[in-house]
Amino acid sequence: MRRYARQIDLPVLGSVAVPPPDKVAYYAGIGALALLQVIEWPLALVITAGHLLADQHLSGLARGLGGALESA
Repeated sequence: MRRYARQIDLPVLGSVAVPPPDKVAYYAGIGALALLQVIEWPLALVITAGHLLADQHLSGLARGLGGALESA
């Protein structure tokens, strides 16, 4: 999984990576929909997990493409 550039230090947990603001807003929006019961919490978990997996897959594809372009 990709490492985020921003880190915050929490007293109990230590250094924690913070995702970019657009991802934080997305996850907060999904959480708000679940909290307001617009969607059920299991659906919110599935949507979030799917988003994380898709993001991880796409960043791996981009990394592979970048490596191929650098070696050419």
